[in-house]
Amino acid sequence: MAAGRGARMWRFDAGRICLDLVATERAGGVPGTCEQLGGPDHLTQWLADARLVPPDTVLASLDDTWVVRFHELRSDVSRLMAAQLGGPPADGALERVNSLASAAPPGPRAVRGADGVLVRALSAAPDCAGLLAVVARDAVDLLTDPVARAALRRCQGEACHRLYLDTSRGGRRRWCSGEVCGNRERVARHRRRTSGTTGALGPATPGAYGPGEPGPSGPEKEIPPGVE
Repeated sequence: MAAGRGARMWRFDAGRICLDLVATERAGGVPGTCEQLGGPDHLTQWLADARLVPPDTVLASLDDTWVVRFHELRSDVSRLMAAQLGGPPADGALERVNSLASAAPPGPRAVRGADGVLVRALSAAPDCAGLLAVVARDAVDLLTDPVARAALRRCQGEACHRLYLDTSRGGRRRWCSGEVCGNRERVARHRRRTSGTTGALGPATPGAYGPGEPGPSGPEKEIPPGVE
């Protein structure tokens, strides 16, 4: 799922909100990645799009301090997840995440909207500690759930660093998103095939392309994702 406005587009397809937060960071050495939570306006938008607060929630106290604290939590969660995948130990990160998870998250309420339909609201104005607690608790839940922990993966896309939970049948999912990284890889694979076989087989040779893959004479288009 993607959300966002203007040039900034969030994605919420990792399977856990703590991993969606990690996906907003700039990945060192990965081309094309950038800092997505660069200031209070970006964080305000992300919190709403991630549904951590109801739409149009006023966060009057959100400032640069909130941004720094979310960056710190994001870094700690990223290090903890990398350690689960065989990376270096995340010294100190677990203690900080546990500490943040101990705060009280904002309590939800069901209220009637202008049309009479029940909508979600918060019992009090959310503060930074309460919203950090929501994400930190999600990270604790993931790290202490053997099934979820075993499903943690890093995208195999050439220019992607995203983490996700593989809930596919047989656990064979390779990409954070079949429609994004999966399709990008299929297009690249098709280009490699055509560049290596066109001269020998000719563009119309039957069997030169896999099922559903476009031939070299047509325009580039998205290839529906399949089970990889």
